[in-house]
Amino acid sequence: MAFSSDVAVIDGCRTPFVRSGTAFTDFTTYDLGRTAVAGLLHRTRLDPDAVDLVVMGSVLADPATTNLAREVALGCGITTSAPAYTVTVACVSSLQAILDGVRAIQTGAARVVIAGGAETFSDVPIRFRRPVRKRLIASQKVRGLRDRLGLAKGLRLKDLLPEVPAIAEFSTAETMGQNAERLAKRLGISREEQDAWALASHQRAARATVEGLLARQIVSAWAPPRYEREAFDNGIRGDSSPAALARLKPAFDRRFGTVTAGNSSFLTDGAAAVLLVRADRARELGLQPTAIVRASAMTGADPREELLLGPAFATPRALDAAGIRLDQLGVVEFHEAFAAQVVANLRLLADETFCRERLGRRGAVGRIDSERLNAWGGSLAVGHPFGATGARLVTTCCHRMRFENARYGAVAACAAGGIGVALVLERA
Repeated sequence: MAFSSDVAVIDGCRTPFVRSGTAFTDFTTYDLGRTAVAGLLHRTRLDPDAVDLVVMGSVLADPATTNLAREVALGCGITTSAPAYTVTVACVSSLQAILDGVRAIQTGAARVVIAGGAETFSDVPIRFRRPVRKRLIASQKVRGLRDRLGLAKGLRLKDLLPEVPAIAEFSTAETMGQNAERLAKRLGISREEQDAWALASHQRAARATVEGLLARQIVSAWAPPRYEREAFDNGIRGDSSPAALARLKPAFDRRFGTVTAGNSSFLTDGAAAVLLVRADRARELGLQPTAIVRASAMTGADPREELLLGPAFATPRALDAAGIRLDQLGVVEFHEAFAAQVVANLRLLADETFCRERLGRRGAVGRIDSERLNAWGGSLAVGHPFGATGARLVTTCCHRMRFENARYGAVAACAAGGIGVALVLERA
């Protein structure tokens, strides 16, 4: 989809992305989301009353804050007259939130939108199993001790075990890791190639951290119970090595696998948000745009064989909508769910047969120079809070475009269900 009038990305802001079970163990998704949005308001010096709409993405919803966006908006002092809602599209949830924000501006429904997302895996909602849930619901209508004791009839010990949220695809019963393993085998992507990509991601992220490039997008968080300042991503391993990665055992195919914990993204807690404003409104508010959203694409593919290939499907469509070629992109940010997934997408974009048969094109889309792709590290190193990664990708892309003086940039990611999303941005 191409956009007819200018929607500006003013800036983006995020919490540190930290490994689940570490610094943000006592933070809720609401705490994380509020930290990111409050940081964005502070950095842009935007009056909360100027916000017309808030959209946030989240995957594992906290029952206490199911409409995360509304609670975050209220918690940040945004005017109560501004509507707010939450979307969930797996790993592209905050990209969907951004697309919704752009479309709201395009249609005149809003002029100033905050879009982002948040996720915590340190405190996921764990349910009772169905037999227990049914009895708990029924218990609200029974009277007397005898009736209550009767509810336990037929329960088995295993029914009392907790039901942890599944990470497998509902339609295929296959996890993303298992799918990545099959994808690597199908395309002949070696363990060495995957480890090399993962190592480069960590080294790039470590270098960007040392040089202060990532600090511009991070707002500090003071996490309970000690309220010590957290200002850096803690999953980056810049001191890793090929030998260290090679020692890790396969995670999804113990005997013949190549996908390991070292070349896969890790469970992460964090939040991110971006400020979208109609260009003329930005001038009225004295805001300086970083980039203009030029086009987007959202695609669907076979969730069994093409689950992780969202960037290969969505990027060409977004480029066509923007009227530019792949080689005109100075900055590219692809989500790194697995090293095998990134390598696969790069290969297929350069593969004439795939592009002709699956994309309906005359030839290959082209090759992406590795220096243009994820130059400040990717999800393998920085981390991947499902609901927040898309906003992190857009923020990094915009900051890199300004830093590298690039005219065009693109963001793309895959998601559960075989969904792909891509955005094309132009430096303001």
